Amino acid sequence: MSDDSSADKTLGDQAFRKNDLYGRWPELTHAGALSFLRRKYTDDLTGVDVAVSGIPYDCATTYRSGARLGPRAMRQASVQLAELAAFPFGFDPFDHLAVIDCGDCFVDAHYPDQVIETIQNHIARIVDAGVYPMTLGGDHFITYPILRAVAAKHGPVALLHFDAHPDTWEDDAKRFDHGSMFLRAKNEGLLDVEHSIQVGIRTYNDTDHGFDILTAPWVHRNGADATIEEIKKRVGDANVYMTFDIDCLDPAYAPGTGTPVAGGLTSAQALEIIRGLGALNFVGSDVVEVAPAYDVSEITAIAAATIAHDVLCLLAQKHGAKPKPIGR
Repeated sequence: MSDDSSADKTLGDQAFRKNDLYGRWPELTHAGALSFLRRKYTDDLTGVDVAVSGIPYDCATTYRSGARLGPRAMRQASVQLAELAAFPFGFDPFDHLAVIDCGDCFVDAHYPDQVIETIQNHIARIVDAGVYPMTLGGDHFITYPILRAVAAKHGPVALLHFDAHPDTWEDDAKRFDHGSMFLRAKNEGLLDVEHSIQVGIRTYNDTDHGFDILTAPWVHRNGADATIEEIKKRVGDANVYMTFDIDCLDPAYAPGTGTPVAGGLTSAQALEIIRGLGALNFVGSDVVEVAPAYDVSEITAIAAATIAHDVLCLLAQKHGAKPKPIGR
């Protein structure tokens, strides 16, 4: 139960006015202080289940930059998701899950030699406190230092990777490149490759490096249910880190990204797949590569925010939330 009964619940701004980490009160969707899903804006990890944070870094891009503005765009796009019970779950995830927005990692791109350590330390503080890290990117390179922090806590993790690109092209362990970091992560022993899977891939690499790959055409031919089953079969009961590059979606559904590729998943397909993965042992997740300068009417940011929101709903179910679906 909330301890905010004395607060004036008509004034909104719960991002900094609300004391309790659970529940929520009404906000004007078009106004008020922004945080992701209107959660309390704090860096205090006491009693927290999930810490949402942004990593506004995009200096590892190979085509269009701009993903450094992604965390801000996803916070903005999350306002309506904080208004009603979650669809299709039918519950308020924050009745069961203590979630904060702990702001953005201070990544100074003018000191590139410090970027990896800065991001890794930011995430390590979260996971070392026993808190689940939900990260908003930023270009996809940020997942590499995140994995270093997560693996230091949990050991090698299975990677559930939604993307248009495999991001396992050759790496010399020195490049800041958002297309090679998962080969580096594999070579460093951060990943449990035998339980890792990539979904939505539609660019070519000479080798799969041991990852299972469900290409975008495979998903289109076989559908969401078959994709869910293949993911569950591959990951099993391993600890899994989920990373979602928004360019996994077709440019029709996610134009606001740096390296768009035709033929991708629809937002409906992606959400249906994610909503079927509640049995997995998630230890962290991110949504990356939202570049709002190329977006149209926020459709990319809205899709990205919804993906992150739905992962939180999966975690809420593990904390006792019971789905109450409506309709067929």
